[in-house]
Amino acid sequence: MDLITQIIQNVILGIVQGLTEFLPVSSSGHLNIAQHLMGMENENLFLDVMLHVGTLAAVLIFYRKLIWRLIKAFFLLIKDIFTGKFKWSKMDGDRNLIVMLIIGLVPLFLLFLPIPEIAPGVEKVKDLAELFAGKQYFIVVGISLLVTSLLLFVGIRCSKRATGSRFKNDNEYQGGGRTRYGVLDALTVGVTQFFAALFPGLSRSGSTLAAGQMRGINKQAALDYTFILAIPSIIAAAVLEVKDVDTSTINSEMIIAVVCGVVAAAIVGYLAIVLFKWLLKTDKMIIFVIYTLIVGLAVIGISIYEMTSGNFVSFV
Repeated sequence: MDLITQIIQNVILGIVQGLTEFLPVSSSGHLNIAQHLMGMENENLFLDVMLHVGTLAAVLIFYRKLIWRLIKAFFLLIKDIFTGKFKWSKMDGDRNLIVMLIIGLVPLFLLFLPIPEIAPGVEKVKDLAELFAGKQYFIVVGISLLVTSLLLFVGIRCSKRATGSRFKNDNEYQGGGRTRYGVLDALTVGVTQFFAALFPGLSRSGSTLAAGQMRGINKQAALDYTFILAIPSIIAAAVLEVKDVDTSTINSEMIIAVVCGVVAAAIVGYLAIVLFKWLLKTDKMIIFVIYTLIVGLAVIGISIYEMTSGNFVSFV
């Protein structure tokens, strides 16, 4: 494959990654669809890792002020714990968010549980994600997108039901939901993220946002929690993949093409965060409900055709 073709493919994948990592439409599902329709047989782990780096840069830049506050609050929290001054009931908003982020990450450790080897290389729960990403399981992407559509719809309904709800404690309720997460809220979102990590097509941002809304969390607070929770999740995904990268296949042309994809992922990812927050604020989330429903049905249709005809659909 010549350099220009590599750059074009990587930029396309970078745009797809940047848009879908943060918009509630599933980055893994859309990357799977893009690679499937472009006839990309072999997974490029180096590219996958670097595209994650691009989207990580986007969220770090967008939330840089909040992240810096959380870093300072974390070390102050550690200090209070070791000096015996820590009190759960006295946590401010930043410390509460740190603790709830940690709790929200706990369910992800379920991904490392051993399971019976149902297919070659499938030894842990996390290996199921790679299995479902295979061409023969393309229909899983479609079904998962339909589930994403349903979760988003339910989240919208729950958010509308909460609109106007106000309680005396302004730290907990402000015009349409709680602004602070509790332990059960964080665990619910964490379990949702666990399933999103398994099934390509089940949007991580969409499902965790919906889970927060179902728990009565203010929609903007739920979205901020979702994006901050994405930081350790993206880092973990990159670290898990980087150990399997075959460095012998990396050359100067590949690096140039990959850098182009990373830049595209970072720029588009940042714009996607801005767009997502605006669409949520202006109650236009129904767009994603309809979109994931249509794409999910289309993928299922393509999958059924491929299974019955024995031919893979490719636009390249």
